[in-house]
Amino acid sequence: MQRLTYYFFISFVYLIGVLPFSVLYLFSFKVYILLYYVFRYRKKVVYSNLSKAFPEKSNKEIKTLAKKFYKHLADIFIESLKGFSMSHEEIVRRYKIVNVELLDEYVKTGKPVILIGGHYGNWEWGSMAGGLQSKCPLVIFYKPLSNKYINDYMIKSRSRCGTIMASIARTYQTFKNQVATPSFFLLIADQCPSRLDKAYWIDFLGINTAFLHGPEQYCRKLNYPAFFVDIKRVKRSFYELELFPIIDHPDDLPEGEITARYAKLLEARIRKEPEYWLWSHRRWKHERNQNK
Repeated sequence: MQRLTYYFFISFVYLIGVLPFSVLYLFSFKVYILLYYVFRYRKKVVYSNLSKAFPEKSNKEIKTLAKKFYKHLADIFIESLKGFSMSHEEIVRRYKIVNVELLDEYVKTGKPVILIGGHYGNWEWGSMAGGLQSKCPLVIFYKPLSNKYINDYMIKSRSRCGTIMASIARTYQTFKNQVATPSFFLLIADQCPSRLDKAYWIDFLGINTAFLHGPEQYCRKLNYPAFFVDIKRVKRSFYELELFPIIDHPDDLPEGEITARYAKLLEARIRKEPEYWLWSHRRWKHERNQNK
């Protein structure tokens, strides 16, 4: 069954790969119709999240914002599949890192850097564009897929762009393996944590929110500098990634401050253009009193 699913997946990837973006936008609209009107994909979660984050908005404004999000989600689905067949030149043209030179000094000194991002814009293309535009290996941690054939295909696809894919189950071991090599480690840190006893609780979008402890703890344990990965959607299928320093010497900040700075930067981006964040994940399924 896994192999059959893989063949269906590859056939669809090939179809998307040979079609121009002008035609793919038509596919994207159909995906939007299916997600929003037919399957109602996580619609209650999306509306609940938006209402919590923007209590000042009317029901009509929330509905408009939700529709914009679903249209973007449909674009992300199509763009992610298109990315498997895009040339290196096309990826870089559509996904530019505007200030990658900020990392040059760390490359010269051999200092690894931790990049902390979120599910905003097109994070999938970022895993390819980063490997093509950085001067050091880009290491990305991912959760392995249940279908081993599709999982292997995705790893191979990302690796062709110079990206090192590492399972989240081997995060610490991966850091140790790369310690002698100047590397950039990308951590996506806006998921809801499973370990509430270790979570950092931060005021985020006006809500007391549990954040993963991992990114900050690795910064502190390894004494690596941290940068925030800010993704801006320029227009349909075009993005810009800008790096913002969070901390150069982690020990200079009190416990939890690295995470708080990350959350503040991510919130600022979301408030500018909220429709491009992943509102369909259950970001606030835990409350503070559950940690007691």
